[in-house]
Amino acid sequence: MEKIEIELLLEGIYRYYGYDFRNYAFPFLKRRIMYRIGTENLSSISALQEKVFQNSIMMKKLLSDFSISVTEMFRDPEFFLTLRKKIIPIMRNYPFIRIWHVGCASGEEVYSMAIMLSEEGILNKTRIYATDINNVALEKAKQGSFPLEKMQLYTKNYIKAGGTNEFSEYYAVRNNVAEFHPFLKENVLFTQHNLTTDQTFNDFHIIICRNVMIYFNKSLQNDVHQLLYNSLVPSGFLGLGKREEVRYTDYAGNYEEYDASEKIYRKIN
Repeated sequence: MEKIEIELLLEGIYRYYGYDFRNYAFPFLKRRIMYRIGTENLSSISALQEKVFQNSIMMKKLLSDFSISVTEMFRDPEFFLTLRKKIIPIMRNYPFIRIWHVGCASGEEVYSMAIMLSEEGILNKTRIYATDINNVALEKAKQGSFPLEKMQLYTKNYIKAGGTNEFSEYYAVRNNVAEFHPFLKENVLFTQHNLTTDQTFNDFHIIICRNVMIYFNKSLQNDVHQLLYNSLVPSGFLGLGKREEVRYTDYAGNYEEYDASEKIYRKIN
């Protein structure tokens, strides 16, 4: 009965709000739904369903629950160091570069990318498309402001990622908040995109989709890999999270393993 109630809730959300969570991993969905039920002091899944369809604010809360993400600037510094040493040198020869950050959340890794590209002298010829399903997270990302207490960790990550300047040069401190300089987002387009329902919208040289598909079932993972494959230019690069890989998808034969330790793949056909 519990599984049926959850399936009915997800079907209703898809029909009423257009968000498709029906192929997310069931254990993940159940945990997040039970978390919201407990937080709201509700008695059942059916009670949550009633709230969701009567109050769009409750839907926004549940959307945040489902799109939960863990992010930080230069997260997994070795990944960014690999980009800097093994991929950026290739990009230098391109007249224009398009990068897609999938599931960008509050934008920390997008600003990290912009800093690295600036230091490598190619930010001015790059357009970064930063997308997420959650508009609240996107609005935060557009601001480019992050808690000052996180700057110590972010500075360590930046140094490990091969940073060449003083990290503090990239932000100003106001009201105990680090506000990153506007030039870092001049070539960034923050926009909503739903991996489960939306189509490809450009041809990209690099796609960063890290720790997004770990919450999807196998069917949805294959659908998303089709979208990413169709969105990459020939010889384009795909960066996945530590727990993700191409090997067990329908597209395993379409990539070469460019850097196995950092889960970076290159499209070959």
